[in-house]
Amino acid sequence: MMNRGLLRSLKVDPFLLAMIGVLIVATLLPARGRGATVISGLSDISIAALFFFHGAKLSRQAVLAGIRAWPVHSAVILATFVMFPLLGVTARHFADLWLDPAIGAGIVLLCIMPSTVQSSIAFTSMAGGNVPAAVTSASASSVLGVFLTPMLAALLLSGSRAGAASWASVYKIALQLLVPFVIGHALRPLLVGFLDRRRTFLTKLDRGVILLVVYTVFSAAVVEGLWRRYTQFDLLWTLAIDATLLGLALLATTLGARLLRLTREDEIAVVFCGSKKSLVSGVPMAAALFPVAQLGALILPLMLFHQLQLMACAVLAQRYAGVAREAAPCGA
Repeated sequence: MMNRGLLRSLKVDPFLLAMIGVLIVATLLPARGRGATVISGLSDISIAALFFFHGAKLSRQAVLAGIRAWPVHSAVILATFVMFPLLGVTARHFADLWLDPAIGAGIVLLCIMPSTVQSSIAFTSMAGGNVPAAVTSASASSVLGVFLTPMLAALLLSGSRAGAASWASVYKIALQLLVPFVIGHALRPLLVGFLDRRRTFLTKLDRGVILLVVYTVFSAAVVEGLWRRYTQFDLLWTLAIDATLLGLALLATTLGARLLRLTREDEIAVVFCGSKKSLVSGVPMAAALFPVAQLGALILPLMLFHQLQLMACAVLAQRYAGVAREAAPCGA
């Protein structure tokens, strides 16, 4: 029988419920005209603030503490920015056979996003893995994503009918995301006290900005006829492709860590940091890379993947923790 901790871990994420609520509001009351312009401008400012605080929260001590685990970091970066894009390009060829090209482009976009930070570390800790290495790997993925995600988008999505990205997007995303991130990190010594006292506020800021961006994106998409173009069939197939990608990523990171003969603790860090994609970074990056009217379908795969990875990793973390408890000597 499942234990209560596992059941609690499988509860639907309240953030997902909030996102569903925002989608409903955007469908029924989309922003139009001048209101859409104001909300879009507010969204851009909020994204810059979000990445400013992301930079300020990046602890140099945590990075130094995990820097020795270079095999873990190498495996995570390769999984995030090499393996996943290859899977995404392959999946797109199949998706384009029966789904709208915008969804296929969204699958590629999902696969070039950086890893999550908070949940990767949380699941690594829950499973008994190498937390300092997870902090360093997830943070490095997030920082590199500011450079690599727009570059990969320009390489893999330029020239396509749906979801086209240009090299001009690299410059735009540098201004909107990288500059605030660098400034925030440079000012960390002055802000560290405020950040430590306002952790709850910063978590709410992260989620609030995402909800604002999602409302902005889906308002524009609804006005453009999003729900007339996509059916339940499209959503189910997208969900199936996401589940396949997640399963392959979990399998590949596990086998890769074992082929490298990493310790159990390092394997856990590779699996949880290398198989996940960031919604918090992904939605603002997508908003900086593409016109708002295109984004509804483009971020659907990422939104569905987000909930799938939380549920799958909750189960996997409990399994890792259970194996460790069984292997521990009595009385340990």
